[in-house]
Amino acid sequence: MQITGTFIDEISHDIPHQNWGAKEWDKDFAHMKAMGIETVILIRCGYKRFLTYPSKYLTKEHHCFDPPMDLVKLYLELSDKYGMTFYFGTYDSGEYWKTGDMRHEIEVNLHIIEEAYNTYGHYKSFGGWYLSLELSRKTIGAVTSIAQLGAKCKAVSEGLPVLISPWIDGKKAVMAANNELTKDSGVSLQEHEKEWDQIFKGIKDSVDIVAFQDGHVDYNDLEDYLKLNKKLADKYGLQSWTNSESFDRDMPIKFLPIKWEKLLFKLRAAKKAGCKKAITFEFSHFMSPQSAYLQAGHLYNRYMESSLAPGRGTT
Repeated sequence: MQITGTFIDEISHDIPHQNWGAKEWDKDFAHMKAMGIETVILIRCGYKRFLTYPSKYLTKEHHCFDPPMDLVKLYLELSDKYGMTFYFGTYDSGEYWKTGDMRHEIEVNLHIIEEAYNTYGHYKSFGGWYLSLELSRKTIGAVTSIAQLGAKCKAVSEGLPVLISPWIDGKKAVMAANNELTKDSGVSLQEHEKEWDQIFKGIKDSVDIVAFQDGHVDYNDLEDYLKLNKKLADKYGLQSWTNSESFDRDMPIKFLPIKWEKLLFKLRAAKKAGCKKAITFEFSHFMSPQSAYLQAGHLYNRYMESSLAPGRGTT
């Protein structure tokens, strides 16, 4: 499968900032376009008090900082320029990560969804929503939160698609701050099917696209989980994408660009599973020729040399 979409990780808490301005972002969008990327997804519009756009609501009601640049506006202008579709990522207050209860994030995001569409919905490239509250099995309040926020997105934008990118609770599903790379055990295929069948049943009317993160299970098990995810998505009328992570979860340094062989393996597994589209987290740090990581540019080169590159066929 070709990678045709990427997250934009501008507001991050575990990946170093690259301090880019408009010139660097324009250049990065050009690199994305050359690689065949047609979809860009803002990972989150804000995290705690730092924001990507000057939100009147968040600065007044949650004492967030006024940003020096309106990055959402910039990304939409660049998406228009390069013919891409932009998905707006919702706000993350950080409370969910402390409590494990996603319902903390509902009220603030109901306001943000409306504010964002009223401000930016006129852009041609504004084509969808990303619910940035990552969920997995047994996440407290997940079904309620995702269903309510997804419904709000659709209501204010006349039905634009809503994307989520959950994680599989596999052996590699450990927190970034944890020194360990794996835990003793992960969810079985049987448990995964049972639990996600119930989750999809509860959110199917509010979500259109599910792109599971592909880095939390062993490589030899990945295809089985991707096939199961596709089966469940089909059952509930959802599109099944894959979020093919371009960073390496197997290294003691978190996080570095992934080895090309591993990324190729995961994309081949996604194709075998029948995934509709491959997106990645994320191009600018882990695949861009202008990334702060030198090896990211080499990963880009290997991709562009492969049969996955535009005009070279598919693998």
